[in-house]
Amino acid sequence: MKPLSEGLSRQKTAAKSQLIPFGIQPAVLTTAVLRHLGQVDYEPTWRAMQAFTARRAPDTPDEIWLLEHPPVFTLGQAGKREHLLADIGIPVIPIDRGGQITYHGPGQVVAYLLIDLKRRGYGVRELVRRMEQAIIDLLAELGIAGERREGAPGVYVAGAKIAALGLRVKGGCTYHGLSLNVDLDLAPFQAINPCGYPGLAVTRTRDLGVSESGWEIAEQLAGYLLQALAHR
Repeated sequence: MKPLSEGLSRQKTAAKSQLIPFGIQPAVLTTAVLRHLGQVDYEPTWRAMQAFTARRAPDTPDEIWLLEHPPVFTLGQAGKREHLLADIGIPVIPIDRGGQITYHGPGQVVAYLLIDLKRRGYGVRELVRRMEQAIIDLLAELGIAGERREGAPGVYVAGAKIAALGLRVKGGCTYHGLSLNVDLDLAPFQAINPCGYPGLAVTRTRDLGVSESGWEIAEQLAGYLLQALAHR
C-alpha cells in the first residue's frame, strides 16, 4: 500500500493554499483551507495549531490539516499514566486535548480541524457528532459499517475502534481533531489502554478488506468533513 506521506508530500506545495468551498449559510464561513502536510512530527504540529488559534481573527478562514505522524503516544488532559502499560520506546507527549491516551503512527490518517464554532453556529458536541458522521459515511462508501458508542467518542466497527477523536476549544475555536486507522502497525496499541479503556480492540481499514491507500482515504475523508461541517 502506498503510504499516506508519499501522496501528501507530492501534492503539498500545490495544496497548501487551496480553498475548498462549502456551506450555504451566509452566517457561516463558506470556505476552508485544506492543507496536505505529509508526515510531520507531533509536537511542532501541535504548537502550530496553538499558534494559529491564538492569532486567528474573526475573519480568518477555517482550516483542515491532513497528515500523519511518526510513532507517538499522546496523553490528553484527562489522561492517566496508568493507561500506559509498557515502555516500548515510543515517545509519550502530554497534550491539551480532551480524552486519554492514544497512538499515532505512519499509515494512520490524521485530520486536524481548526474551526471557529461561534461563526458556524454550533457547539463542540455537535462538531463531534458531525466528525463521527463524516467517518461513518466514509466507511459506508468503503463497504464498512461504522457506529458510535455511547459515552465513548470515536467510531467503531464490530466493537473495535477504528477512529479516535479529541478536541481543544479556546475562545470558541477548535484545534486537534481525529485519527483514522488505515494501514498502520497496530502493535503499539497493545502497550496502552486505548482511550483509557482496558482491553479495547482496535482495527484498521486494511484488515476490513479495503485496498485504498492512506492518501486516497485522506482525500475522501476531507470531502466528507467539508460536507459535514457545512450545515447549521
